[in-house]
Amino acid sequence: MIRQVSGEDALRCRLLDMGLIPGTAVSVQKVAPMGDPIELLVRGYRLTLRKDDAARITVTPAAKEASV
Repeated sequence: MIRQVSGEDALRCRLLDMGLIPGTAVSVQKVAPMGDPIELLVRGYRLTLRKDDAARITVTPAAKEASV
């Protein structure tokens, strides 16, 4: 889950516009061989970000649902 998108500039606004809003579930799908870029799955679509841009996003592990 996205906890925070840091910064006060145009890049922060752009990340928010792309759906990276606090409280949204996100998962890492792929990482390039050299570690940059990173492909994320967010809101049903795949988003590729540079490592430096992705570093602005603070995430927390999603709570695992108890199986019944």
